[in-house]
Amino acid sequence: MALAGILTVGQAVTPLASTAQAASFDCARARAPDERAICGNRVLEDRDVELSVLYGLIQKLVPMGSRDAIRREQAQWLAGRGRCAADVPCLRRAYDRRIAALRATIDERVVSNGPF
Repeated sequence: MALAGILTVGQAVTPLASTAQAASFDCARARAPDERAICGNRVLEDRDVELSVLYGLIQKLVPMGSRDAIRREQAQWLAGRGRCAADVPCLRRAYDRRIAALRATIDERVVSNGPF
């Protein structure tokens, strides 16, 4: 039953992201070029929300011992996203790769093995 709940939550991520109205952060405070580019592009805003939902889900479902590694990966990814600056194709590729990696983490660590 728990696995069915996880699958349902995982399947719900994409519709949530596609109906989002803004990025996962406050666009009024966006200063960095990558943040401003995300706030000015609906596709990037949607991907940012999807990534945020996936990342939050993983943080809640993986064992505590795995969370620091996932946080470090996210920090590295954010630094890489920053290097894209306002280059929208670069940002799209960065989001696509990170979302795929987070989905793979959910498949490998959560769905296959269970959260405990």
